[in-house]
Amino acid sequence: MGLNLKYTDGQTPLDEDEKEGLKIKSITTQKELDEFEQLNIEKAVEWTIHANLKPEKIMSEKFIKDVHQKMYGDVWKWAGEFRRSNKNIGINWTQIGIELKNLIDDTKYWIENKTYLPEEIAIRFKHRIVAIHCFPNGNGRHSRMMADIIMESVFGKEIFSWYKSNMVKADETRKSYIAALREADNGVINPLIEFAKN
Repeated sequence: MGLNLKYTDGQTPLDEDEKEGLKIKSITTQKELDEFEQLNIEKAVEWTIHANLKPEKIMSEKFIKDVHQKMYGDVWKWAGEFRRSNKNIGINWTQIGIELKNLIDDTKYWIENKTYLPEEIAIRFKHRIVAIHCFPNGNGRHSRMMADIIMESVFGKEIFSWYKSNMVKADETRKSYIAALREADNGVINPLIEFAKN
C-alpha cells in the first residue's frame, strides 16, 4: 500500500526514498502520520523541559540536528540528518552546512550584542532556518521548537504560543502563518513575531 500523502500550501513533498525511511509501516495516511509525529514531538518537548539546555550548546549544528532527531526519530529513519536532495523550497542541499554555520554565527552575535529584542532574535533564527530547510521534512515545526528553546533557554522568557496550533492542518491559522513567513522573506519580520506571540 505505502504512504499516501496530501500536501497543503507550504509543505515540502517527500521523495520516494525519503518515504522509505518511515519506521512505522502501518502508517498509510497523512492523518495517521500527523498523529504519530505529534506524539513524537510531545516527547521532544518533554525532553527540552528536562534537558537543562545551555545557551552555548543550543547554538550548534549538533544540537539543531539532535532536536530534529528527538522530534521525529520514532517515525523517520532520516530524522536529524540533513536532506540530500533539493526541494520546492530551501537552498541547494549542498550549501546547508555552510548556511547553517552562518546563521549560528549571526545569532550568537545578535545575542551577545543585543542587536534585537529576544523575541526578534528567536523569530529571525526561526525564519532563516526554515529558509535553509535543513531536513527532508518537519522543518516548520522544528524551527518553531528552536525559537521556543531560544526564548526559554537563552533568554529565560516565555515560549511563543503560535496560536496554540501545530500548523499541520490547512486552515486559516496556517494561511496566516504562511503569509507572515512570506512577509519575512521580503524583510518584514514583525507579522511573524506577532503571529508567534498570539
